[in-house]
Amino acid sequence: MAVYFDHRIEPPESNGDPTHMTWHSTQPVLAVSSMSPETGGAVDLYLQQGEHVASCHVQRSSPASVLRWHPSKAVLAVGWHAGEVLLLSHPSGEQGSLPAAHTSGIAVLEWNGAGSRLLTGDQTGVLALWKVDARGRVQGPPLAKHSYGKALTCCVFRPVAPAEDVAQLARAAVSGDESALDMFNWRTPGTGPSPKTQEGTVFFVSTDDGCVHCGDDKGRSSPVLTVDGHVQRLLYLERRGVLAVITENLLLSQYRLGPEGGAQEIMKVKLSGRSGQIADIAWAERGLLVTATGEQVIRLWDLERDDNSVLALDESLGFEKGETLHCVAHCAAKGLLAAGTSRGRIAMWRSVPSASGHGEVESGCQWKLQTPTEVEGNVSQLQWGSGLNLLAARSISTVLILSEHVMSTHFSQQVAAVQLTPNQLSVTYFSAGKQLRLCSDTHIKGVCITKDTVTVWNGRRVAVYEPSQGVLRSTGSFLCESSALAVHGGDIYTVEPQRVQVRTMQGTVKQLLPFSEAEGNPVLLSVCQSFLAVGTDSAHVKVYDLSRREAKPHCAAKNLRDQIPNLGALVSVKCNSTGSQISILVNGRPDHRVYFYDVEMDTLSYFDFFTGRVNLSCRREATVLNLDRMAELHGRFPISQFWDESEPRLFVCETLLKATSSQQPAPPDVIVVSFFCTQEHGLLLQDCYPRPAGVEALLAMDVPFYYFTCKPGEALAEGEQPSAQPNSTPHMVSRRVLRDFTGLEDCDKPTRDAMLNFSFYLTIGDMDEAFKSIRLIKSKTVWENMARMCVKSRRLDVARVCLGNMGHAQGARALREAEVHPELEARVAVLAIQLGMLDDAERLYKSCKRYDLLNKFYQATGQWQQALETAETNDRVHLRTTYYSYAKHLEAMGDRSLALVHYEKSDTYRFEVPRMLLEDVVSLELYINKTKEKSLYKWWGQYLESQSDLESALRYYEYAQDYLSLVRVYCYLGNLQKAAEIANETGNRAASYHLARQYESQEDIKQSVHFYTRAQAYNNAIRLCKENGLDDQLMNLALLSNPEDMMEAACYYEEKGDHMDRAVMLYHKAGHFSKALELAFSTQQFGALQLIAEDLDENSDPTLLSRCSDFFIKHSQYEKAVELLVVAKKYHEALQLCLDQNLTISEEFAESMTVSRDSKEISEEARRDLLERIADCCMRQGNYHLATKKYTQAGSKVKAMKALLKSGDTEKIVFFAGVSRQKEIYIMAANYLQSLDWRSDPEIMKNIIGFYTKGRAPDLLAGFYEACAQVEIDEYQNYEKALGALSEAYKCLSKAKALSAEEQDRRLARMQHRISLVKRFVQARRLFEEDPAEAVLLCKSLLEEAELDPAVRIGDAYGFLVEHYCRQGSFQEAYHTLEEMTKRVPSLNVAFYVSQRSLEALQRAVGLPPMGVMQDRGNKQDSGDEEDEVEEVMEDVQGD
Repeated sequence: MAVYFDHRIEPPESNGDPTHMTWHSTQPVLAVSSMSPETGGAVDLYLQQGEHVASCHVQRSSPASVLRWHPSKAVLAVGWHAGEVLLLSHPSGEQGSLPAAHTSGIAVLEWNGAGSRLLTGDQTGVLALWKVDARGRVQGPPLAKHSYGKALTCCVFRPVAPAEDVAQLARAAVSGDESALDMFNWRTPGTGPSPKTQEGTVFFVSTDDGCVHCGDDKGRSSPVLTVDGHVQRLLYLERRGVLAVITENLLLSQYRLGPEGGAQEIMKVKLSGRSGQIADIAWAERGLLVTATGEQVIRLWDLERDDNSVLALDESLGFEKGETLHCVAHCAAKGLLAAGTSRGRIAMWRSVPSASGHGEVESGCQWKLQTPTEVEGNVSQLQWGSGLNLLAARSISTVLILSEHVMSTHFSQQVAAVQLTPNQLSVTYFSAGKQLRLCSDTHIKGVCITKDTVTVWNGRRVAVYEPSQGVLRSTGSFLCESSALAVHGGDIYTVEPQRVQVRTMQGTVKQLLPFSEAEGNPVLLSVCQSFLAVGTDSAHVKVYDLSRREAKPHCAAKNLRDQIPNLGALVSVKCNSTGSQISILVNGRPDHRVYFYDVEMDTLSYFDFFTGRVNLSCRREATVLNLDRMAELHGRFPISQFWDESEPRLFVCETLLKATSSQQPAPPDVIVVSFFCTQEHGLLLQDCYPRPAGVEALLAMDVPFYYFTCKPGEALAEGEQPSAQPNSTPHMVSRRVLRDFTGLEDCDKPTRDAMLNFSFYLTIGDMDEAFKSIRLIKSKTVWENMARMCVKSRRLDVARVCLGNMGHAQGARALREAEVHPELEARVAVLAIQLGMLDDAERLYKSCKRYDLLNKFYQATGQWQQALETAETNDRVHLRTTYYSYAKHLEAMGDRSLALVHYEKSDTYRFEVPRMLLEDVVSLELYINKTKEKSLYKWWGQYLESQSDLESALRYYEYAQDYLSLVRVYCYLGNLQKAAEIANETGNRAASYHLARQYESQEDIKQSVHFYTRAQAYNNAIRLCKENGLDDQLMNLALLSNPEDMMEAACYYEEKGDHMDRAVMLYHKAGHFSKALELAFSTQQFGALQLIAEDLDENSDPTLLSRCSDFFIKHSQYEKAVELLVVAKKYHEALQLCLDQNLTISEEFAESMTVSRDSKEISEEARRDLLERIADCCMRQGNYHLATKKYTQAGSKVKAMKALLKSGDTEKIVFFAGVSRQKEIYIMAANYLQSLDWRSDPEIMKNIIGFYTKGRAPDLLAGFYEACAQVEIDEYQNYEKALGALSEAYKCLSKAKALSAEEQDRRLARMQHRISLVKRFVQARRLFEEDPAEAVLLCKSLLEEAELDPAVRIGDAYGFLVEHYCRQGSFQEAYHTLEEMTKRVPSLNVAFYVSQRSLEALQRAVGLPPMGVMQDRGNKQDSGDEEDEVEEVMEDVQGD
């Protein structure tokens, strides 16, 4: 809450009455023009307290007509009636006139946004645009000059976009606009084009005839629009790019400006107001236009939303009836709208956030009228200053500067003082129950009270008052310039540079408390009991002990700047009643902490409201108990702090929620938070709750009360009654009881101390000490209060003890029954309900989201609308139940119409509404006809039938489509034909059954059977058919009926002896196969037997299955017989039948005979035998794959492999060998693969080698390698590869196990001899290039070996020699060698061993005839690819 100090300006004596005034936009300097008949016109500058700036006085013979400040420089442009334009600088008083450009009175004067252009215009229509330098001086002649021929009325510059006008951003950033500073920080290099200052030189000017022109500094000017009447105001809506024009007749027009200068009218409206009077127009934020036209209201026009509203005065706040409003001013930063009245008052409205939570001003209902400020005379002009706390008000004779000041308050020793007006205080003595008013002759800037004195000061003078006979009398005053003051006993403490003065009540200094230069100047003083806390401008704190005759230091000065990073200035310094703790609020970053300095331990800790946690250094184990509740404090910052005057552990502060843009429901803005602060346990949250409605701010805490300041008439101190005296001092302080002391407001000190100790120990979780502190208290009120406290602290264990001491049996039972709820909050809510704390119970149910219990709570407390809203939004599972309960409540209250609506919503109207309206038959019939509900039609028809109104009953039965009732009534009336029509048309089973009974009673059997059939009462129809011999219908009915009826009909046919086929079919359909088969066998019904056999399964009687199978064998239906044998689990007989009758065993049939491994029907051995027999059958039939599968299932993998080998499926053989992993199977697979063309398929060759290796058959693998070597020799003559294969064969042979060692040695020796022969031949061929003679000798020595072939073919050795001799030209030697070869082996094909070219050369050289027919060697060449593949395989094997 704030008050306004009024400072009258101090003009020179020669000045006359003020005519105009204007504030500078950034500096607290006010310019005022005046007019005196004797001295003429004058312009003067004043500071914020009305001090006249003597150097800035300007005097002219003509009055000033227009005043305009430069937007950033302290330069004032003054337009005079004589046509002169003057520039006045502050504070130097330098004056400079513009070159003469006008000859008549200046009418318009305007700076552009950057301050680089000045626009001047006079009453003859002459307009000039001047260029102004950075120092605010006009440069040269005008940039442009126009003459419009009509008097100019208004002008406005089109502003530059804020994101582009860097100069404006710079000025805003310097003045403290953080958003502008952020925009500068965002403009980093490379992020966009370099910013350039734009001058903003496009302007609009209006003339007296309603024409608006657009011009710029290039000399261009053109008319853009014309309105009817004199233009009173031009406004440019920057956000929408719209020009608004207001005429003297209050006609508002809006125009959208085109890029080429055109204007398009988008809206025109006539503003309401008193005609014939000049309106004062103020431009608020977001397109809000405010007008005052001398009416009793001011009007608001929202141009963006096309909405309007009015704000009126309220006589209850001090305004008079008939008081009119003449001028308005809006402060966007504070959200205040000020208006001057005709009775010398200034009305102020403060904007409040809209319901949407965005803070947008939408209508008049969101402006709250404040208490008025009174000034002298009729207020004709208002303007807010650059500082947010300055408002200038001009009346006819003077100008007042209103300076906003936060009202002074103080509380001490059960006495509270609250400032009412700039020079009045309301003083309340709570202990004596009286209230006094103090009127001072000076403005009050501070107050400090004790139970014996009231001390006030205005910064320059201190005045002391004492209560005497119901009034406050002055006991003295003295001059003292001090920014802070404190009082203790008979001493007054004031501050001056680097010391605190201790004065008497008369102002005499009796002691000085010095501070060093490093400690700084004291600026904050606070007294609690006998201790004085001092804070300095250099962030030092110090405590003095005042309990003695002289003040003594209680601790050394503590430098907080070393402990708190980014510390700004100290805002508040308070100490507790023992001087052991100092709490500090700072103005820095961050400022959301409250700091605590422990004087004895010399430690600093803090609580961070932004995070809701204590800093690590001071957290104790006990503080963890409070962390869950500390979460409620997130996102807040402290605004005031207090210690209890008598309890040193109790601390309280007021916190404000930081502004947020969240769409979620916001928590309370202001929360009062109390803590216990001790050395042992640190900081413990004691309580936090929203600041009560109707109060302004926290004033103090003195157990058992919180003290708040409040507005007059909005709240009273608890226990007080409004004063009956009309002129009594209004109540300005309201008391609220601490949570722990509800009901104990008047308790004595021992009880108060016991409750404090109980609350403290409860907070730290020490229940033993908590109960010790209150064990001697016998008052039920105390225990009830503690139980209430348990609701706040959520300690149900303590609550049970409290309820026991209270004797509250019902509450104890309810608390015990509430243990079924898993949520703690829900159980606490039950306790709150028992204690009558309904608001807390509601809040707890909401916090734990137990909306079902909240719904029941609302119903129990009669809050039905809240119950319905809760059920509709959060408890829809109980929505219908809630509607029903509310309907019952309304019915009990006699509101039947509303109860009927909710019965319908609960979907219980079908029986509840007839019950409720039964006594009002007419209303009930109207309701039934209106709802057109079938169930209600039926009920009403039954009611009419009970009243013997059968005709009406039939009509309502027809409406309800109740065909049973229709048939029943028609049968009662004897109209069976109509009843039969209804039953046949609708097919209603109940109606058909009733009608069938009627026909049966009349012995109309045919009709009765017909309607029994439609009613699906087949047993009754069958009964009638049997009784009346209707055998044909009986069969059809039995087939439609259930198995019991089928059995009954079958027995009927069997007993009768006719239609035995029907009996067999019915027995079969009824599921009695044995009976059906027995009857079919006896009557030789083979077709029926086949049908029955199809439905037999494994659950059928084995005897039946056997009989059926024998029957099918007898009639040569072997396949069906086999199926039945399998179903009967006679697998061997089924197999034998397949073999005897040569039936093909399919895979499906084989699977049906396969018994699962975990079956208990046969043993595992029998199961394997069965599978092998199945596989044997498959083998006989040539189904090798199926045989393989069955052998595998039987575990005979070798037999399975043999079956698979017979199939010849190489891929499956390889796969089966790989997964079987048995030696025999590997060998069998390898042997099979050797039978294939492994020479042309490398993959087969790899598998052979792999299988022999895995099968551990090295002798077989050696044989395979020998075969490979022989292939290399015979097919490709590749002895190198053959040598490698023989080497591998030798390795394998050495690993093989022979029958005897001699046999093993003989085989190895033979293999070694063969390897040596091949190796010698390979060596001869390799040596041929280097030493042919040696190679020939080696080859000849090989030919002398007795067992050369097949290790080395003789033809290859002779061919080698023949080739050698042919190359050497020794054709005779070649010929003799060739002859020797043919003699040694006559059957050799020479052409296979000797090249064709060598043979032809030999033939030519020796002259021999052709040596036989040469065989084509193309096959050898064509197999080159195969040779490569075999070589690759051999290389891979050797590599392995």
